[in-house]
Amino acid sequence: MASDSAPVKDTRATNSSNETSNESPCYMRAFSNRAEAGRFLAEKLGNYAGRHDVIVLGLPRGGVPVAYEVARALGVPLDVFIVRKLGVPGFEELAVGAIASGGVRVLNKDVVRILPNADEVIESVTAKETAELERREQSYRNGRPAPELRDCVVILIDDGLATGATMRAAVKALRQRGAAKIVVAVPVGPPDTCRELEELADETVCATAPEFFQAVGQYYEDFSQTSDEEVRDLLSRAAQDRPASGAQDRQ
Repeated sequence: MASDSAPVKDTRATNSSNETSNESPCYMRAFSNRAEAGRFLAEKLGNYAGRHDVIVLGLPRGGVPVAYEVARALGVPLDVFIVRKLGVPGFEELAVGAIASGGVRVLNKDVVRILPNADEVIESVTAKETAELERREQSYRNGRPAPELRDCVVILIDDGLATGATMRAAVKALRQRGAAKIVVAVPVGPPDTCRELEELADETVCATAPEFFQAVGQYYEDFSQTSDEEVRDLLSRAAQDRPASGAQDRQ
């Protein structure tokens, strides 16, 4: 979106403890990029700053630049949480479920019920997507171990919500990983999807909730694709920053 584009009519909503509070409609320009969106989102999450039980997880790839800014502002660790859709062979847009970091699998029981040879298909697709998930995790973390999420407060971040399917799968997967609290946080999303996530997450923060939402990219001037290399770089920078932050905290 060009920087001189017309303002976008928007209603801002910060949902705390699953209660939505809408301010009066206002006009705002799109975020210049994901980093600016992350800094804006971090302002809505200040009550989690400096807490030792909090970790920020970005959904690759576009959620990671947003999550990096949030983690840096809050002074908490950053990592990724990868979700891979389990598409029905030949009808890949139809998801029979999803897998996520940590060996978690979530199945769509309605699709499983109507799928011929469901067990065989699910195991085959799961094996394929698990290999890709593991490849990405190894590539992104560059040898660093995956974090322990049990009993943690997890702030789960993407660059925006549309249908919310990936985010819903991620929340369900984090439940299985034993997270103490799951906070879904995005810079922008349609009001109905934000409300749906409130039913799953312990807290949902949609920093902007436009009434006439069309697409996430509509709210960014620069919505270019985030590369694997950028994800690796941001995770590496976040890991390097942590020891220095910890030393300052102890002084």
